[in-house]
Amino acid sequence: MANTANSSSSAVAKPGPWARVARTAVREPGLVAGLVLLALLLLVALFPGLFTSHSPFVVAVDRALLPPSGENWFGTDDVGRDIMARVIYGTRVTLSICAGSLLISAVLGGGLGLASGFLGGWADQLLGRLIDVLLSFPPIILGVIITGVLGPDIGNLIIALSIVYLPVFFRIARAGAMSEVGKTYVEAARSIGVRDSTVLRRHVMRNVMPLILTQYMILFPMILQIQAALGFLGLGVQPPTPDWGAILEQGKNYILYAPWMSIFPGLAVLIAALALMLVGRGLQRRMDQR
Repeated sequence: MANTANSSSSAVAKPGPWARVARTAVREPGLVAGLVLLALLLLVALFPGLFTSHSPFVVAVDRALLPPSGENWFGTDDVGRDIMARVIYGTRVTLSICAGSLLISAVLGGGLGLASGFLGGWADQLLGRLIDVLLSFPPIILGVIITGVLGPDIGNLIIALSIVYLPVFFRIARAGAMSEVGKTYVEAARSIGVRDSTVLRRHVMRNVMPLILTQYMILFPMILQIQAALGFLGLGVQPPTPDWGAILEQGKNYILYAPWMSIFPGLAVLIAALALMLVGRGLQRRMDQR
């Protein structure tokens, strides 16, 4: 009877999901705020038609460079397109390019880093020197060099952004794999004849993956800013495709007498970077606590 009462009381005392959410909100208000902003951005990216009735492509020269008003909340650009519609529809383009590029960096860099740190040898030395060369360039300069050589195009932009932060994931995965190699479970698996590829895939990768996922969120706002900077330099997405960096590039020539062409896409970049930074730092703190 006593055991039953104790088990029932412990079951009642166990906090529910909403209680855990409330406790997380108190402990990590920045993380919660970032998740809310990020959810809103994803909603805008997935369902842009819910937030504007204007098209981002319709040209109306007679309505060019109109200031913000009740009809065009963010004003119009130099050919009469609605800035708000272009910012909203550009959310999907911008976030998709950044997320896809960073995913490629994480997969390639993380995979090479795991193999390099786990196996060692001449391959580790060779990859390490190549990564050192890439790390010697600031990310924005490396992005400018690659897009300048390949040319301004969405595909080339994704290639450039994927290379920019590939060395970071390589270093993290390599360090994580090297810390796991000397542990008892790896030596025990090898001693009973388990192949290195199996140990790497089933065990080492599982322990290193949280580090890679956390770094993914930490680097997301940085790659977002680089993507916007390349677009501002005319090396990113090309018109008429709506993209925050491309909108900024179009507005730079009208900054004095039509500043809304640059203000609103700039605010979009700022808000998205803030949301992603809050989420990344919150996840990093929780990872450090664990």
